[in-house]
Amino acid sequence: MNIKLSDHFTYRRLIRFALPSIVMMIFTSIYSVVDGLFVSNLAGKDALAAVNLAFPMVMIFGCVGFMFGTGGAALVAKTLGEGDKKRAGRLFGFIVIAAACVAAALACVGWFVLPRVLVLIGASDTLLSLATSYGRILFLALPAFVVQMVSQSFFIASEKPHIGLGVTLGAGITNIVLDYVFIALFGWGIEGAALATISGQIVAAIASVAYFVTHRQDQLAIDKPLFDLRALGRACVNGSSELMTEVAAAIVGTLYNYQLMQLAGADGVAAYGVIMYMNFVFVAIFFGFAMGTGPVISYQYGAQNASELQNLFKKSLKLVGITGIVMFVSSQLFAPQLAQVFVGYDPALAQMTIHGYRIYSGAYLICGFNIFGSAFFTALNNGLVSALISFMRTLVFETSTVMLLPLWWGIDGVWCAIIVAESCALILTASFMFGLRKVYHYA
Repeated sequence: MNIKLSDHFTYRRLIRFALPSIVMMIFTSIYSVVDGLFVSNLAGKDALAAVNLAFPMVMIFGCVGFMFGTGGAALVAKTLGEGDKKRAGRLFGFIVIAAACVAAALACVGWFVLPRVLVLIGASDTLLSLATSYGRILFLALPAFVVQMVSQSFFIASEKPHIGLGVTLGAGITNIVLDYVFIALFGWGIEGAALATISGQIVAAIASVAYFVTHRQDQLAIDKPLFDLRALGRACVNGSSELMTEVAAAIVGTLYNYQLMQLAGADGVAAYGVIMYMNFVFVAIFFGFAMGTGPVISYQYGAQNASELQNLFKKSLKLVGITGIVMFVSSQLFAPQLAQVFVGYDPALAQMTIHGYRIYSGAYLICGFNIFGSAFFTALNNGLVSALISFMRTLVFETSTVMLLPLWWGIDGVWCAIIVAESCALILTASFMFGLRKVYHYA
């Protein structure tokens, strides 16, 4: 049964509609996880550390895809809710082209600044060479990665999240198969991992654009681009919270790597990388849920359906809370197995990873509310509040805690930083949700 944006959403219907986006985000995160798994076991912990040094640098530039995707989808879904399908399709076309052009420019910048940043955070000669090779290959396909991110949001707005899931599954399978071929069979090491990753991204970008161009009868299709800089600006401002979230996450990741290089060397960076692989998957669930529900919220807001907004708000908060508890318990139980899969060949590194992850996972009880809260205000086309939550959550709270807490608690301060930061952000998010409830009538 096809679920429409205009439907009334029960728990079952809400989960069914958001599930393709959740799985889609998980498979997107698996790109780096699979690279790390093959690299760690076949190329060693120095190569694993190099991947984890380079990946945040690439994400700093690639996260514009989240800005164009979430902000653009919110604008287009609101336009659909207002009944103007033609304008929605033309805005969609313009947003995709603008996103690809911006990504191409940023890729050129990233190519040149990557090695300089790696030197600044203390990469050794070996790590510098490996991380530069990996990162520069990823920059070659940055436009494809950005178009893939943009398309994910628009598959939801077009009421076809299952198609977006299929595209992402195809890209993920491409990445996994080519990781095995390039690394295990051809012996290309870290460069093979990068080539496998960009192959999956290119497959996803081409398939997504081809679908939206050819399926003219759907709720949403790419139409002749409407060159509307004002609308593009609104989309970018509205999606700036997601941009801020991803940029700040990449910056925070770099700061974590810097602190761990000082406290534990390459082993610390490798342990953090393994923790991040599980974190990518769990946080992807929250982001996928927020992405999947966002266009529904935007549509109901555009249609001025206050009762359905209230329904979506209450059910979403309950689902986020339950999911966070499940994630925390799972992390405590399965941390040893996670460490064994990635770094079982080094008992000391495995023990560091287990200890760090069991502390770090406390954040799962909190962070889902902050992720959903920021995305919720994006869906309501209030980019300012959404961006402020994201800015404070990551660029202020988390950067502050990761730099300050290790001064007193050493390496445990690094693992605890995320919990303190998310707790501070939750107070801010709850304040906005309470203060603006009468403005948007969601409570």
